[in-house]
Amino acid sequence: MIILGIDPGYAIVGYGVVKAENGRFQTLEYGAIVTQAGLDFNRRLEKIYDTLTTVTQKWKPDAVAIEKLYFQNNKTTAIGVAEARGVILLACQQAGAKIYEYTPLQVKAAVTGYGQAKKPQVMEMTRRLLGLKNMPKPDDTADALAMAVCHGQTAGSALRRAMLANKISIVKGRH
Repeated sequence: MIILGIDPGYAIVGYGVVKAENGRFQTLEYGAIVTQAGLDFNRRLEKIYDTLTTVTQKWKPDAVAIEKLYFQNNKTTAIGVAEARGVILLACQQAGAKIYEYTPLQVKAAVTGYGQAKKPQVMEMTRRLLGLKNMPKPDDTADALAMAVCHGQTAGSALRRAMLANKISIVKGRH
């Protein structure tokens, strides 16, 4: 299965294409779509769309794993990221890929086995699972690869089917 992981944004969109087969992962491509702050916002969205369209045409992913958004503070940023996310989803939908959303907690649990893992732990485990010498920069790219690994780890599992059927959910807890 070819999985495109995406860390959405409008200044930087991280992406990573991973092949998952028999519990093993192979990194096919990764990178970041960077748009300049002074550029007209519509042009920024166009650059994101065009680049992701090129990536999806090249790799023809079976699945797209994208971060589920939630915002607490900055509403202005939230609107821009939501608009960029819409363009991202459109590019992926037009590519014919099935789209899956994951929360940061779900990614941490799938990649490290612990939902409260710290970012360095997630990045290190992602690096190991993908057999990379170093974790790619910027962090958005690393996050996108972790998103792809998350889907590869959970796709088809009993846990994934139960989560999709809303029979169980992952809840934060304190020890």
